[in-house]
Amino acid sequence: MEKFYITTAIDYVNGAPHIGHAYEKILTDVIYRHFTQRCKNTYFLTGTDEHGIKIQKTSTEKEMSPKEFCDMNAQKFKEAWKALDIEYSQFIRTTDEQHEKAVQKIFKKLMDNGDIYKHSYKGLYCSGCESFLSEKDLTEDGLCPNHMKKPEIVEEENYFFKLTKYKDAIIKHIKTHPDFIIPSFRANEVLNQLENIEDISVSRARSNVSWGIPVLGDDSQVIYVWIDALSNYITALGYDSENCDNKFKQFWPANVQVIGKDILKFHSIYWIAELMALNLPLPEHILAHGWITIDQTKMSKSLGNVISPTSVLEAFNLDIPDPLRYYMASAAPCGKDGNYSDEDFKEKVNAHLANSMGNLLNRTLSMLVKYFDGDIKPEFLGKNTLKEQSLETIKAVKHHFDYMEVQEAALKINELVDLTNKYVTDNAPWTLAKEGQMEKCGEVLTNVLQVMTVIASLIYPYCPNIASSMAEQLTYDLNTKLDDITCESLKAGHLIDKENIKPVFLRVDSELADKKKN
Repeated sequence: MEKFYITTAIDYVNGAPHIGHAYEKILTDVIYRHFTQRCKNTYFLTGTDEHGIKIQKTSTEKEMSPKEFCDMNAQKFKEAWKALDIEYSQFIRTTDEQHEKAVQKIFKKLMDNGDIYKHSYKGLYCSGCESFLSEKDLTEDGLCPNHMKKPEIVEEENYFFKLTKYKDAIIKHIKTHPDFIIPSFRANEVLNQLENIEDISVSRARSNVSWGIPVLGDDSQVIYVWIDALSNYITALGYDSENCDNKFKQFWPANVQVIGKDILKFHSIYWIAELMALNLPLPEHILAHGWITIDQTKMSKSLGNVISPTSVLEAFNLDIPDPLRYYMASAAPCGKDGNYSDEDFKEKVNAHLANSMGNLLNRTLSMLVKYFDGDIKPEFLGKNTLKEQSLETIKAVKHHFDYMEVQEAALKINELVDLTNKYVTDNAPWTLAKEGQMEKCGEVLTNVLQVMTVIASLIYPYCPNIASSMAEQLTYDLNTKLDDITCESLKAGHLIDKENIKPVFLRVDSELADKKKN
């Protein structure tokens, strides 16, 4: 692959980040880190959506200016992603001057091309969605299905985008590119939504919404979310910017755009129509992930079950975010809903990261020191019966990531860990040492450690800190590209001393972990 560009949805800063936001960012970061192991040029964009009526109202209630309010909450998102080791390349804010200027140019270009026109409109507006809804979008009780509130009737003269002009082209693209929308079963939802699509409002009257980007040449209007927020994916790269560098030419179109299933319509229809109108290439894939429930219940402020990602780290006194990253990234099959619970979190990370993977490395290195003073002798090399399974696992993991199947890839890594644990049990190196079969014992231990270098590379996107600790103890270069892994990286010579053997992850409820925290 020559390049890899991945984006997340930009988060609305009307509140603090919660675990649903974290799920998307972790999922995206894991995908991004995996593809950094496969190609040289990679770029990961995330950020915040900062205009609109909700920001305007909330900031007024808090006696702050909209910009001050946005600055405060945008910083909370940045701090949360730092705590979770989200390794983004750029954090865009829609209040960035470059973005605002580029959006104005995009709006004018669409207007000059005849894709935007002014029109008086009376419709049902949901302030929660920041979207106009039709009668068919509402529940039987006339409520917005997402916010369960009755939309208000709004009558304005706004600018409209000719979405209907691109209806047939969008349908054709979806049907001729079956992997455009991931998972593929979501494509039918989008095709059904396209059946009755209408032109969309892309501005609001400044008299009603003052916190927005002004329309060039018409100070009575501000640019609405569909042109403002959605354009961030290209403005971040310098599209239509006076200070444009080569990022746009280098990275657009996006390889993957990661979003929640609730905003798929806007990305697979509105955004695609805008790109078509601008005569720009379309993204390769749109990944619509599911939601994260809390103890099998949908998150809700009224239920009081909205939790922040950093609160999980604090509750379990975790000094690295790897356990939460691993748990969230493997929480659900591709595109399906997942669930978080404290008990399941503790059980899964203890079983997978401490008991299976971490303990496998720790006891193998300990036996190497006990029986061979930490040395790998030449006669131990070249007979790795696990090599084929290890290389096949790399292929399988790459295949799953090609289809954004992050949980499924994690399961493949676990299978290799389990297979290697079984290999240790079946060959019992402690028994071989007791019987004096030292060459065979050393061969078994070396085979396991060779596999552990592969596991370190594969688990790195999920658990970068744990992988780094594994690689350090194995003197393995974690920058090795997946295509260059041979499962023969360890060479004859001294590998490790007893004092350098450390658990890569302590069980959440272990006494050692508690002492480490205190």
